[in-house]
Amino acid sequence: MTQPLVDLRGRSPWSVLPPLCLGFFMIMVDTTIVNIAVPTLQDAFGASLVTVGWVNSAYLLTFAVLLLVTGRLGDRFGPRPVFVTGLVIFTLASLACGLSGSVGWLIAARAVQGVGGALMTPQTMAMITRVFPPQQRGAAMGVWGSVAGVATITGPVLGGLLVETVGWEWIFYVNVPVGAVALWLSFRQLPVLPTHARSLDGVGVVLSVVGLTLLVFGLQEGEAYDWGTIVGPVTVWGVVGAGVLVSGAFLLWQRHRGDDALLPLRLFVHRNFSLANVAGAAVTFAMTGIFFPFTLYLQQVLGLSPLHAALVGLPGSLLSGVIAPFAGRLSDRVPGKWVAFSGFATLAVAIGILATQVQPGVAVWRLVLPMVLFGVGTGLVFSPLASLATSGLDQRTAGAGAGAFNTTRQVGGVIGSAVVVATLTSRLAATMPAAAQDAAAGLPEQVRGPFVEGFRQAASAGLGAGGGFDVPAGVPADVAEQLRAAARTAVDAGFASAAAQTLAVTVGVLVLGALCALAMRAHRPGTPADAGPAAPAEQVAAP
Repeated sequence: MTQPLVDLRGRSPWSVLPPLCLGFFMIMVDTTIVNIAVPTLQDAFGASLVTVGWVNSAYLLTFAVLLLVTGRLGDRFGPRPVFVTGLVIFTLASLACGLSGSVGWLIAARAVQGVGGALMTPQTMAMITRVFPPQQRGAAMGVWGSVAGVATITGPVLGGLLVETVGWEWIFYVNVPVGAVALWLSFRQLPVLPTHARSLDGVGVVLSVVGLTLLVFGLQEGEAYDWGTIVGPVTVWGVVGAGVLVSGAFLLWQRHRGDDALLPLRLFVHRNFSLANVAGAAVTFAMTGIFFPFTLYLQQVLGLSPLHAALVGLPGSLLSGVIAPFAGRLSDRVPGKWVAFSGFATLAVAIGILATQVQPGVAVWRLVLPMVLFGVGTGLVFSPLASLATSGLDQRTAGAGAGAFNTTRQVGGVIGSAVVVATLTSRLAATMPAAAQDAAAGLPEQVRGPFVEGFRQAASAGLGAGGGFDVPAGVPADVAEQLRAAARTAVDAGFASAAAQTLAVTVGVLVLGALCALAMRAHRPGTPADAGPAAPAEQVAAP
């Protein structure tokens, strides 16, 4: 029988997964659950769309920028205490979110929630890496990956149900009982692993947080400021440039610190670790890239309600949750690179097919089928990729490696969001006037020119699917009806075309991820190169 890497006092290493997966599930759900409640929050607080947007942005910002730091905290103080601290913060912040009496309070509570999520996330991977032997690690990562797949769609569906039935507060209150159960299980089942005493890289912490904050803020909020001036002389690209410079200074400092660094650069000597980080960013980029334009298309062009739009992806998400554990077990038997490559190839084909089906008036079942294939690809990618990222790391840097992997995934999502929004906006500027030109062919000659010009001006102003043509006063009723029908046709056709072209961008990014998987070393699971330096079983304190 395979022995675990730590002495669990007779317990199976599988006993650590329930609290880790419950905590990780809450984190992943809360990255998407708020989106469905945006209109409700606008009405509840009388706030603008930009202000309410910060309810989600504040969470994603604090979550992304702290992952490097919190990963190293797990190495320094142990995964269990850091995970438990994050779980308590996340649960209490969720309660504060539900009790918020103003949008400012809600944004602040969401930022604190992101801190709790950042404390927990690297510990889930680090604990699995340190507790499970290499021969079982893929299966364990498969369970972890299935949580990510199911949570992807659970957020919008659960959010829609709660908002429409008991109120927006419950999208946060629901975390309280789940967090309490996860906390109880954590004290019962998570082992206290040995720590590696070393000073925390204070300068590295500051440079990391400042650099990532500037970079993530600039990319995340660039569209809100039209990629121009934020305030006074401060511009979006100035903030992004400053983030790049500070991040560069961070890397130079890490090189100087060596093994005592917040992010030991020797981690990237491992070929699979480096490539898995790029591939992880690619898959998160693609997942962001598909859901933003696709969700808008479902609601604005096909006219689906938010809940019905979320249900389009439900079968694929459930299938992803079923496939991920099997993919993890498969990566324990064959080199994980081939499983990950198959996942990337499946995702690229799925989105390619989806892009051909995004049309006005299409039957919804024709969209569900490629989304099912998308779920298969997601299930094949996440767990083998996480296992490949950490399998070559030693026990002293498992937390740092997990923090780096999760950071690159989150930054990949931020970059994906910025690129996709910019691409969709630019394509709308071209597809809307073209669609208006086609729709105008059936209109009376005297109104064709103003009709097309109205759409061209709306597209130039960045109004996209929300803009169009206003029927002039004094137009006969029959002509006015023709104009409205032509405008609806132009909006639907123009937006569908722009969304399809935007989806195609993500296919290219997934091809990059597939190439990274192909370039990885095909070590057999359990070999020394896969497992990292040999080490005796760690002695742990009973929970």
